Amino acid sequence: MATTQLKLSSKTDANGRSQVIVKLTISRTNRPCFKSGVFVNPEWFKVIQETKKGMVFGIVIPKKGKLNGMEVKEAEAQKAALDSYIGRLTAVCNALSGNLDDFGHEEIEKAMSVTRSLSAGAITYQVIKDAQKAAELQQSVSEKKTFFEWMEYYITKKNVTEGRKRTFRVLARSVSRYQAFVRQTDRRRKNFTLDIATIDKETVEDFFEYMANERALSIEYPEIFKTILYDYPIEFTPKHKSPEIGERGRNFIIENMKYLKAFFNWLNENGFTDNRPFANIKIGAETYGTPYYLNLDERNLIADKELENKHLSTQRDIFIFQCLVGCRYSDLQKLNSGSLTVQAGTVAIEYIPRKTKEKKPIVVTVPLNSRAKALVEKYKGVDQKGRLFPFISMQKYNEAVKEILKACEIKRIVTVINPTTGETEQRPLCEIASSHIARRTFIGNLYKKVKDPNLIGSMSGHAEGSRAFARYRNIDMDVKKETVALID
Repeated sequence: MATTQLKLSSKTDANGRSQVIVKLTISRTNRPCFKSGVFVNPEWFKVIQETKKGMVFGIVIPKKGKLNGMEVKEAEAQKAALDSYIGRLTAVCNALSGNLDDFGHEEIEKAMSVTRSLSAGAITYQVIKDAQKAAELQQSVSEKKTFFEWMEYYITKKNVTEGRKRTFRVLARSVSRYQAFVRQTDRRRKNFTLDIATIDKETVEDFFEYMANERALSIEYPEIFKTILYDYPIEFTPKHKSPEIGERGRNFIIENMKYLKAFFNWLNENGFTDNRPFANIKIGAETYGTPYYLNLDERNLIADKELENKHLSTQRDIFIFQCLVGCRYSDLQKLNSGSLTVQAGTVAIEYIPRKTKEKKPIVVTVPLNSRAKALVEKYKGVDQKGRLFPFISMQKYNEAVKEILKACEIKRIVTVINPTTGETEQRPLCEIASSHIARRTFIGNLYKKVKDPNLIGSMSGHAEGSRAFARYRNIDMDVKKETVALID
């Protein structure tokens, strides 16, 4: 329960009145002060109580007489305003303290601002959040953001990974290039401007047709794209001397359609627009081939291989640990000693997958086998940030995984679907491997042993009955033979 103390500002206004300052005590170390906005005659601000902790000050209304009626009314009004302010301030503080572990002057000021018209009794944490949301909406609408400012605003408000932010910004740049291309190639639409309130189904479909054909268009209109690429650059590695538009496959287009639809769903849910351009658009589903992964012999060959390169040796150990616990690399990077738990006498890692945090958080617990525990012990205290292993960036890790498989001569040919053409092709495993092959290795080999997707899903973070989980299950010939044998 917060307590308040009052003091008078040393400054006076043109009428000789001073502002009442309210000191709020939330904890021993959290004592913010607030300007009440109430100005009083210093003669009315007096000691109203003496306590063991000191004097308690407040507004004392002067005794009413024949000549001071106006002063008394003013003092009464100021005291009522001060009482109202203190009541709201206390109510706001109590509402925040019941829902936030840490808050201070800034959070309280914001809450006071949006609850200015409410009485203390009407203030709850939910009321504060709703009022802040309404104020934010009003401010955002009044700001008249451009389409691309709305896209940037979306990813700053959404709790998504840095990787997802980068992906969405690539989409935003594609949208901006589309707008520029239309302006430069269609005389009737020289001022073509995308707007969240007016973009329609036809424009969305036209954009994705443009995205699918952007590389061909960049070759057909090189001069136009020189300007477009300069003003709206795409993601490209620094070693390239100039940016180029890459080929886009069906899966890429579908994935970006889903991102843009999610953006509009968020705008609708938060009341920023009632426009629904995706209402009658069927996006479809991505096409994936049969998942490829390392079998146990290949995994163990990699684990036991003597690697002279110390960097590769370290990343190999991290890769093997990932094969043994099955989490995504983004989740793996966050594991530290606090992620280790002991349940029923067994050491395990416990974490909440980043993908589930926004929706329905799932706590995943994966017991560590002897090899995994040995790796944890080997790297104990090595990482300066206190993580289980000395992790590197996703991009560098993916490059290391390919190098590791090449060094171990894992060149088995697998059939994959080309992400650009959609056609099947055969590639050596070492050329297409990435961090995700570790996750598939965990899931695929476990499925071959226990054939229980729900049990494995509880350790991989997939929801029960997840369609995505089916992509990781390789129903190989061994499983088929065992299944057919059941009716022999």
